[in-house]
Amino acid sequence: MPAPYSPPHTITPAILSLVAEIAGEVGRIGALSGAAHVPKLRRENRIRSIHASLAIENNTLSLDQVTAVISGKRVLGQPREIQEVKNAFAAYEAMTSWKSSSVKDLLSAHRLLMEGLVNDAGKFRTRSVGIAKGNRIVHLAPPADRVPGLMKDLLGWLKRTDAHPLIAGCVFHYELEFIHPFADGNGRIGRLWQTVILSHWNPLFAYLPAESVIRDRQAEYYKVLAACDKAGNSTAFVEFLLAALLTALRETGNLHSGEQVDEQLSEQVARILKACAKAPCTKAQLLKSAGLSNAYLNYKRHIQPLVQSGLLEMTIPDKPNSRLQKYKLTENGRSLLS
Repeated sequence: MPAPYSPPHTITPAILSLVAEIAGEVGRIGALSGAAHVPKLRRENRIRSIHASLAIENNTLSLDQVTAVISGKRVLGQPREIQEVKNAFAAYEAMTSWKSSSVKDLLSAHRLLMEGLVNDAGKFRTRSVGIAKGNRIVHLAPPADRVPGLMKDLLGWLKRTDAHPLIAGCVFHYELEFIHPFADGNGRIGRLWQTVILSHWNPLFAYLPAESVIRDRQAEYYKVLAACDKAGNSTAFVEFLLAALLTALRETGNLHSGEQVDEQLSEQVARILKACAKAPCTKAQLLKSAGLSNAYLNYKRHIQPLVQSGLLEMTIPDKPNSRLQKYKLTENGRSLLS
């Protein structure tokens, strides 16, 4: 019996370092609880994501025009480009209902993205395709009759892999671009589906405008794709995308820190920090102060990020699972609270 398919890639020290840095940044932003949850900010970041992803595909509408289209206003522009914006917004809004390893959901996403733009929206290609640069073919995709099987293998790997979602999302993105399963829209579906994968790990990524960073590094994006094709593995592309994600996280965190800290400091976070302002508290006491049950999932979502971001610290750090464990406010936590 043949071994299950596994996309070729290597976990390098650079990849492990980037994953650790991204996890720390996610904890810092999550502790402030603003970037992923303030409705106005969610909308702004989603519009930036859509604008950047379509700009990579040569859509010429400005950010203001994209905002106007999404707001239902009339915009002077090419009908196709306006349709691309409407489709992308519908797809990004629908992604919370999709299962990342489902071929049915992947095809549904492509249908939303490409409806009215191509005749075979939501269907795998039935003809050979290649990517040209000038008069030169830089990538010849696998034959069309192999696409369903290749995508089944790739989605099967995604479902069973124990790789960190940050790594799995990048590997999937590369493999989809290599297979090129659709006649058109492969780039935008690849970026969207990576967002789907990452948002299942942490909801923050559903609104992270990583596409803006990729757009700014577009030449390098295609250069790394070509290098991975030549090397026969996605390692360099994983490193590139993780670096882009880290940059996007830092930009988001910096943009909404400082003067906007009060807006970002959610009521639940404030209650948790206030609870241990005078004396250390147990996990149960902190969660109760925020109106939450003493469940591990609540600890993971609401207390762990505060520890990771340096706002809380354990009283027994060398024994994190001790029954006597309590949490106290750090100087950073006091500064934020005040």
